[in-house]
Parts: sequence; structure tokens; C-alpha cells
Amino acid sequence: MSSRTSGTGVPRVRGFGRIGRAGGGLRFPNSDHEQLAKPTIAPRGPMRARRWWPWLLAGLAVLAVAAAAIWAVLGSSLLDVRSVQVAGARELPVDEVRAAAAVALGTPMLRLDTKGIEARVAAVPRVATVAVRRALDGTVWIEITERAPVAIVRRGSGVHLVDATGADYAAVPVGPPGLPELRVARVGPRDAATVAALTVLAGLPQPLRAQVLVVAARSPADVVLRLSTGQAGNEREVRWGGVDQGDRKASVLGPLLTRPGKIYDVSSPTLPTVA
Repeated sequence: MSSRTSGTGVPRVRGFGRIGRAGGGLRFPNSDHEQLAKPTIAPRGPMRARRWWPWLLAGLAVLAVAAAAIWAVLGSSLLDVRSVQVAGARELPVDEVRAAAAVALGTPMLRLDTKGIEARVAAVPRVATVAVRRALDGTVWIEITERAPVAIVRRGSGVHLVDATGADYAAVPVGPPGLPELRVARVGPRDAATVAALTVLAGLPQPLRAQVLVVAARSPADVVLRLSTGQAGNEREVRWGGVDQGDRKASVLGPLLTRPGKIYDVSSPTLPTVA
């Protein structure tokens, strides 16, 4: 390789062109310079597409699992009703509860109308509360609470049971022992006299409640009790009045009953009387 001096005083090297001054850099042949200025870049399109394949496959797998789950629940018999069980029945026959529920075996569990079942069972007179739940083994559980009698109502030659709400829910040949007779013009949960009489009865101390033969009410403010003395035909009448001051009336009546008499009036507990 030879060199020579150009007219400008700058040495030139044959084959490389002019050698630049300080800070000017070197001047290379055009072909080599173009190769350094334009590096080769690999196409990126196919690589990006390959990165999306795992996500696409995962999404398809999730959709397949979801579709299989929906089919298992709605389209197959895996979660169909297989049995109906009743809990809490005592006096009420279990078959009567099942008949009222009207749950068809083979019904998909998710299509089961639990509110409708509860409404149908609640319409059975002896049922006080009901709850329906579903189990994964295909069992429908119907849990009921039966009404408990607190008094009886005589109608003709029959006896009807009344619970604490005033509901007349069953007719029986003979009333359970120890229950007082309820005497009101119209028995029912919405009858004010019924509610007053049963409220007074529920608020009595147990020893006093055990003596009650009859609880009567001509109005909510006129509740009257008939108490047993243990001797037939020798009963005592308690004029209770309204439901207010129940605890005070009960505390006054206890000592008052130690006095001889037939009529005990505690309707005004500050001025009780015996006659």
C-alpha cells in the first residue's frame, strides 16, 4: 500500500481515501460504510405470533372446562335431584311434607325453585317454619318446625289446637293434657282479643300458668282467667284487664290468691281487690 500527499497537504492512502484531521474521523469507502450504518435486523412478526400461541391455547382450555362444567350441571344427570329428605317432623307425617313440596326426582338442582318449595310446605297448617337447602349428593333437605299448641278451642264436639300466634292449625279428638281453653269471639292471628289473651297467658309465671283452666277475652282490654283450685266446681276468676303491666299484675296476684275469695281483680295493680 502506497501513500502520497494531496494538494492540501493531507496524506492520502491508496485504497482508503483521505485521512481526516483530528476530530474529523476517518473516511471509509462507501461500500464498507453502508454495511456498518445499516445493520441487519431479523423480522419480528413470526416471533411475536409464536408468543401468543400459549395464551390462545390456555384460553381455549378454560373455555372447554367451562363448557364441560355447564353441561355437567344442566345437561347431565350428575347434579339432578336424587332424594328428598325431611327433618324436624314429629306429629306431621313425612310423606305429607314431601307431597306438599312436590319435588320431582331428576330435576336439575340449579333449576330447583327453593322459594316455591318453601311456600308450598309453609301452607301445611302444622308447619310453623320451613327452610330448603340443596346438597351436592343430589339430596334436597326440607327442614321444618312444627307448631306447638298453647291452648285449645272447643268447636261442637271437636277440639282445635292453637299455637302462640293464635293460629288454629289442627283438629284432634282430645286436647293435650294441661292446655287451657281459649274463649274469644273469633280465633286468629289477626284478632286483637286472641292476641291479647295469648300474650297474657305467655307472660304468666309457670306455677300460675299451670292453674289456668280458661283464658277469655271479650276485647283486648278485658282478659279474664279462670284458675283451678284443685277441687271440682271450686274455681277462681282473675280479672286481668289489658296486657300492660303484666309483670306487676303477676307479682300482685300471687299474694292476693292466698286470701279467700272468688273474684280477684288486678286490672289496676295499684288497687287490687278480692270479692
